[in-house]
Amino acid sequence: MNELWFDPARVAIGGDWAATDRTLPVVDPSTGETVAQIARGTANEVDAAVRAAQTALDGPWGALDATDRGRLLTRLGRLVEDRAEVLARIEAQDVGKPLKQARADALALARYLEFYGGAADKLMGETIPYRPGYTVYTLREPHGVTAHIVPWNYPMQIIGRSVGAALAMGNACVIKPAEEASLTALAFVRLAQEAGFPTGAINIVPGLGEEAGAALSAHPGVQHISFTGSVPVGSLIQAAAARNVVPVTLELGGKSPQLVFEDADLDAALPFLVNAGLQNAGQTCSAASRILVARRRYDQVVDRMAARYRAVSVGPALSDPDVGPLISARQREVVQSYLDRAADLTLAAEGRIAADAPAGGHYLAPRLLSGVTADHLLAREEIFGPVQVVIPFDDEDEAVAIANGTDFALVAAVWTDSGARQMRLAKRLRGGQVFLNTYGAGGGVELPFGGVGKSGHGREKGFEALYGFSTLKTVAAHHG
Repeated sequence: MNELWFDPARVAIGGDWAATDRTLPVVDPSTGETVAQIARGTANEVDAAVRAAQTALDGPWGALDATDRGRLLTRLGRLVEDRAEVLARIEAQDVGKPLKQARADALALARYLEFYGGAADKLMGETIPYRPGYTVYTLREPHGVTAHIVPWNYPMQIIGRSVGAALAMGNACVIKPAEEASLTALAFVRLAQEAGFPTGAINIVPGLGEEAGAALSAHPGVQHISFTGSVPVGSLIQAAAARNVVPVTLELGGKSPQLVFEDADLDAALPFLVNAGLQNAGQTCSAASRILVARRRYDQVVDRMAARYRAVSVGPALSDPDVGPLISARQREVVQSYLDRAADLTLAAEGRIAADAPAGGHYLAPRLLSGVTADHLLAREEIFGPVQVVIPFDDEDEAVAIANGTDFALVAAVWTDSGARQMRLAKRLRGGQVFLNTYGAGGGVELPFGGVGKSGHGREKGFEALYGFSTLKTVAAHHG
């Protein structure tokens, strides 16, 4: 891979980049070809990384005040911005997302670092009115060593919102990137060293989830775990954390609905209805995979979405198509297995795979399915691919029941001109975010993000992430 300016087949522990005995291939989803090798870290490297992080906390990193931590994060953000195009090309080739989306992710990482750099010295405790003769106040302190198990779909963005917040609070970090997409995580740690972060403040051990990931989540030296990924793996990580009695932030996916009422402005809604389902080939936890439509407008919405689907082009990431390949052959098989169980549904439309798409790439034409009932498998389970289902409803109560009728509750959107309905549904819909006449709101780093139910718990982004990456201490002084 020409864009790499470092050897990716190494782990970063305490400032040293060391080779490992084993490696894993980096496969370009657009071609199916191996383009690099990454380290296959083990429990030994994880243990060394956790110890290095603790040494940093006991030494120069722990001695820094909040202002200096913020300056380092800001400096790192500028380096990321300077390298944004290189990082975007690495991410596009590693993950398979179109180049324009990878560019947006690189700039989002820079923005997270800028935000948390500015916030580092602005999270304060408070004084508490108490009995005469007492002064009581609270302090926000870091957990200590934090573990960050990062998924393959948005490595840069999720590093920004978890590692950035953890560092702002003064934690020392150990990152375990996904084995399918580790390159920009490694680049991030390289840039952090260039920015001047003290030795051991940020460590990274690539490897398999069942090896390096399991060892990190179970390590007794870790005081907080942040994980984004699947429900089964999240359950395993939470169980491992429970044995050490440490807190966990889990973001585990979704089956997010957009509710389209009779009075919705379809011209405004249509780009969001489609794009929020197809971004990153639907491999997005907050993907709008369910479109719920008032029955009187159902056919109109399906027809207009179908027209957009038929214009969607799927191709190699670096050619900057509308939709890129899926991350792996295995993921393509998973999505196809869901489509194989959709014979009873109506294929309203599908996108097209570009003629120049390499035969070895992991391509799948996006599908829009109608004739879907709320209890159908494809309306309840997270597919994690470029597939959307359209479901009719008759009234507001039915719309809410369908929207809330899955185990997931991450994001929802409401399209209506009725202000009263907007306020009612903002309260009635389950989820961590509800959008009114929009979806995603530009992905603002300031907006707390997370789910309920099987979408996980805890919040990332904004100041809420800083609260999650800190612990509260109460100090009570009795002075008579």
